[in-house]
Amino acid sequence: MILTLLSALAEPTRLAAIRLLADGDEHCVCELMQVLNATQSRMSRHMRTLKQAGLVVDRRDAQWVRYRLKPDLPQNIARVLDAVLDVETEQKRAAA
Repeated sequence: MILTLLSALAEPTRLAAIRLLADGDEHCVCELMQVLNATQSRMSRHMRTLKQAGLVVDRRDAQWVRYRLKPDLPQNIARVLDAVLDVETEQKRAAA
């Protein structure tokens, strides 16, 4: 499970999507595509990987699919996710 999680987070577009979803809101694929400059098919593949890793859940809303972080992440997975996001934030601060 942990290798699947880390593998899913190792790809920059997926990590950026998780960062966007970390705000606690739902985001449609169309919004993620625009913000992350990705095609619909590419974004959908990335989101499928994150869903298979157990990090996100989806909800169909007419023609749109909306994603959010999985609300009931196991505590150990939530801690890993928080640590990954914290490290990324620190790296961005150090580079600035």
